Amino acid sequence: MDAPGKHQPRIPASAKLPEFTPKAVILGILLSVALAGANAYLGLFAGMTVSASIPAAVISMALLRAFSKASILENNLVQTAASAGESLAAGVIFTLPALVILGYWSHFDYWETTMLAGLGGVIGVLFTIPLRRSLIVESQLRFPEGVATAEVLTSGEEGGSAVKYLAWAAAIGAVFKFGEAGLLLWTATVERARNLGGWLLYGGSNLSPALVAVGYIVGLNIAVLVFSGGAISWLIGIPLWLHAHGTGAVPEGLGAADAANWIWSNYIRYLGIGAMVVGGLWALINLRGSLLTGIKSGLAIYRRVPGGTALPAVPRTERDTPMPAVMAAIVLSVIPIFFVYEYVTGMFGVSVTMAVLMLIAGFLFSTVAAYMAGLVGSSNNPISGVTIATILSASLLLLAMVGRESTVGAAAAIFIGAVVACAAAIGGDNMQDLKAGYILGSTPWKQQLAQVLGTVTAAFVMAPVLTLLLKGYGIGAPTPEHPNPLAAPQASLMASVAHGVFEGGLPWGLAGIGAVIAVGIIVFDEFQRARGASFRAPVLAVAVGIYLPLELSVPIFFGGIIAFLADRARGKQDAATRSAGERNGLLFASGLITGEALVGILLAIPLVAFQKNIFALTGGATFAWPGMILLLGVMFFLHRSAVARKVAG
Repeated sequence: MDAPGKHQPRIPASAKLPEFTPKAVILGILLSVALAGANAYLGLFAGMTVSASIPAAVISMALLRAFSKASILENNLVQTAASAGESLAAGVIFTLPALVILGYWSHFDYWETTMLAGLGGVIGVLFTIPLRRSLIVESQLRFPEGVATAEVLTSGEEGGSAVKYLAWAAAIGAVFKFGEAGLLLWTATVERARNLGGWLLYGGSNLSPALVAVGYIVGLNIAVLVFSGGAISWLIGIPLWLHAHGTGAVPEGLGAADAANWIWSNYIRYLGIGAMVVGGLWALINLRGSLLTGIKSGLAIYRRVPGGTALPAVPRTERDTPMPAVMAAIVLSVIPIFFVYEYVTGMFGVSVTMAVLMLIAGFLFSTVAAYMAGLVGSSNNPISGVTIATILSASLLLLAMVGRESTVGAAAAIFIGAVVACAAAIGGDNMQDLKAGYILGSTPWKQQLAQVLGTVTAAFVMAPVLTLLLKGYGIGAPTPEHPNPLAAPQASLMASVAHGVFEGGLPWGLAGIGAVIAVGIIVFDEFQRARGASFRAPVLAVAVGIYLPLELSVPIFFGGIIAFLADRARGKQDAATRSAGERNGLLFASGLITGEALVGILLAIPLVAFQKNIFALTGGATFAWPGMILLLGVMFFLHRSAVARKVAG
C-alpha cells in the first residue's frame, strides 16, 4: 500500500509509454457520456451518484485489450476522462432541476444547461491545477478512490494472483449490491429510533461494503472524525432540537426514524453547512502558501522557456498545465457565463455581481471539494452542502440588490450555484484522478486535458437526458401526469433554500452554531498540532460528518476500526509479510468499491430503459438482517485479507 505523501511513481518519469492516444481519448469521451446519463437518473431517483473512476478503469482495461496491448497510462487516461461525466452529472442534477421545481423553467434549456455545466466543470479543473502539488504530493491526504483506482490498474497490468484477489473482492461487492438494490432482498440501511420523554434517540447504518472499504482506506483517524460529526448532528443535535420544539413541530404521522430524518433534512444539516463554510475558509488559509507556490512555479516555468513549454529539467510526472494557460482559460470561461447571467436577469450590475460571486465561491468550494475528496473520497463528498452555502450567500446578496419582489432572484441564485456545484464536483474528482496518476507515474497536464475533454462532451448530453427524464418521469412534486416523479432531493432542497431566503423562514441560528462548532474544532486541532500529537482533527472531516446522514458515517467508522486492528496485527510480522498484508487489504477494499460501483451504475440502465426494476423479486424488502449478516462476513474477510501472510501479485 502506498503511503501518502512523496514517493517514487511506479512508472519512472523517464519511461515513454503511450498515454494520450486517439483510442484512449475516444473511449474516455464515450464512457463519460454514458456515465453522465446513467448517474443523472440515479442522482434524481436516489439522491446520490456513484464514483465512476474505478468502473471506468475496469471497462477500459477490458475494451482496450480488444484493439491491442494498452499501456497502464492509457487506461488511467480513459478513467480520467470518463469519470468527468459522472461528476458533472452530480453538479447538474443537484441544482438545475431546482429551476423546474421553482417553475422558472418548464424544460431544460439546451444551451443554458450546456454552457453552465460545461464551463462550470472546466473551471473546476482549472481551479484545482495549482493545488495538485500541495494536496497530492506534499500532504498526507489519502484520496481513497484515487488510491483504489491505481491499485485496480496496477493489478490489471500485473495479472496473476493480484487480479484474482481483486476480482473476488469485486464479485463480493457486486453480488452484495445486486442483492440489495437489484433483487431487493434486504433494505439498504438498518435504523432504529425511539422518542423517550421528548428526547428522540436515533441509530442507523448503511449496509454498504464500499463505505466500509472507504473507511479502511482513509484510516481510523479520519473515520473517527467523520463519525464524530455524525454524532454531533444525530445523537446531540436532533434530540436537543426536538426537546426544545416539542413533537408538535414535526409533521403528524411520522414514525420516530422518519421524524429524525425530517428534522435532520430541514434543520440540523444546516449545522454542517455552517461548519463547512468555516472549514473551507480555514482550508484556504492553510493552503495559501502552497497555492501561491504552485502558481508562481507554473509562471516561472513559462517565463524561462519560450512559448511556455515545460523545462527539460522538470520531470514528465510533474508537468502541469502552464499557469498562464490556466489563467487565460478561466477568463475565457467566465465571459460566456456572464452573458448567460445577463440573459437571465437583464440587469448588467446584477450580472457582474453574479459572475464575481461565482468566481469567488467556485474557487473556494473547488478547493474545499478537492480537500474533502482526499479525506473521504468523491462518492462521500458533500457537494450539495457547499452548493447550499453558495446559494445561501448568493440569495442574500441578490435579495439586497433586487428585493423580495424580484421574479428572478431565487432562479439567479440557482444559476450561480449550478456553476459552483459543477466546479466543485469536477474539482474533487479531478484530484482523485491526479492522485491515481501520481501513484502510477502519469503526466499531469495530459490528465488535466482529458478531464476537460470528458467534462465538455458530457455537458452536451445533459440537457437531452434531463429533458427525457422530465418528460418520462416528472421531477419534484407529484402531478396527475406523473404521480410518482423522480424526487430530486438535493435539487428540491436547493429550491427550498433559494425560495426561503426571499420568502423567509431559514434556520440561520443553526448555521451559526455550526460555524461556532467548527471554530472550536480548529482550536482543538491547533492544540494537537502544537503538542505534536498523532491524532489530528481537520475541521472539514468533522464538518462532512455533521452534514452527512449518520447511516453513511457508521460503516466508514467500521472500516477505520478494521484498518486499525489490521495494522496492530501486522505490527507483529516481519517487513515482507507486513507489506504483503497491506497490499492484500488495499486490493480487497478496492475490489469492494469496484464491484459495488459497477453494479450501481449498471442497475440504472434498465431503470431508465424500462422505468422499473426488472430484477426485483419482491416489492421491496422491509428487513435488513440478511444484509447485516453478509456485511459482517465482508468485514471479517477484509480484516483477514489485510493480515494474510500470502503475497498477492
